Amino acid sequence: MDFDLTPEQRHIRETVASFAEGEIKPNSGKWDKEGHFPRHIVEQLGKLGFLGVAFPESIGGGGADALSAALVIEGISRYDAAIGLTCAAHTSLATGHIAAFASDELRHKYAAPMIKGERIGAWCLTEHSSGSDAFTMRTRATREGDNYALSGAKMFITNGSVADVYVVNAVTDPARGRDGLSAFVVERGAKGLSNGKKIEKLGLRASDTAEVVFDNVIVPARNLVGKAGEGQRQVLGILDGGRVGIAAFGLGIARGAFEEARNYALERRQFGNRIADFQAIQWMFADMATRIDAGWVLMCRAAALKDAGKPYAREASMAKLFASETAMWATTKSVQIHGGYGYVTDFPVERYMRDAKLAEIGEGTSEVQRLIIAKSLLKTGCIPD
Repeated sequence: MDFDLTPEQRHIRETVASFAEGEIKPNSGKWDKEGHFPRHIVEQLGKLGFLGVAFPESIGGGGADALSAALVIEGISRYDAAIGLTCAAHTSLATGHIAAFASDELRHKYAAPMIKGERIGAWCLTEHSSGSDAFTMRTRATREGDNYALSGAKMFITNGSVADVYVVNAVTDPARGRDGLSAFVVERGAKGLSNGKKIEKLGLRASDTAEVVFDNVIVPARNLVGKAGEGQRQVLGILDGGRVGIAAFGLGIARGAFEEARNYALERRQFGNRIADFQAIQWMFADMATRIDAGWVLMCRAAALKDAGKPYAREASMAKLFASETAMWATTKSVQIHGGYGYVTDFPVERYMRDAKLAEIGEGTSEVQRLIIAKSLLKTGCIPD
């Protein structure tokens, strides 16, 4: 097993870090306080190729592997998790769904400009009454000749009020239950598409989150992603890949908080010594680094399985579960290391802690990940080799 990054992967990591340190980090605190969505940053990331690292070259992507894509999310989240989440939802979910399952026509019409950052995407799954039990959705798409009439509402949608392209999951055949779901590509500006309230959040305030409403929106049948009734299979596949991205998101937050705490501990003096010289503080750093490294290995394994075309749902859930809980744990310790200063907005660790909580909730809660892992283990009767 090779734990070294390839030259291409190292280049991606270094380039992302350079861009984020210069263009994102100096503004993160301000964007968070103002709840400002920096669309120009997403556009720049697209121009630099970061939104399409792992997509096929035929639609403008970089043709790299899943780990390379994760490195982008981790590298951005290390400085601003709100932008990291924006990119994860745009690439892994919205663009990823179109690129993986849509027709060549839709892939070139929508995925290609989304990869370039010319159009922002949103993936619409969650509803007011269906969160973890996502397939009990009420949004309906009814066939009317050469079109579908789409009605319903989606909740907690990342990029919900700023997106140009929506991938909407809806019920096309209620009688078939979970086998009666389908996905559609809907453009902003379609008659009947609107936004409800913008969601005010604990953290990730620079990431746009909103309700998306569909009131008899007419969608051409050619905008159906794949075939009618394939929605459940598509969603599960997209969530597996998305969980690798959320693992990267969590690890980026944890790493950023670790670095802030380390710098503080090396400068802050109490009782005549740097607090970094106190054993209690040193043990916190040892535990943080160990958990971050363990999460990194889990993420790499899931990404490698995905690239190899092997089943990786369990491994993706393991990576997402461990990395998200590591992010919450590490950011809490980073605040503790800062003491009173960790609780005020003058230092970024309080933002890291607020941002980390979403990693334990989004794209399947920690409890759902444990269910997925446990069911897989009980079915196969063994732990991963």
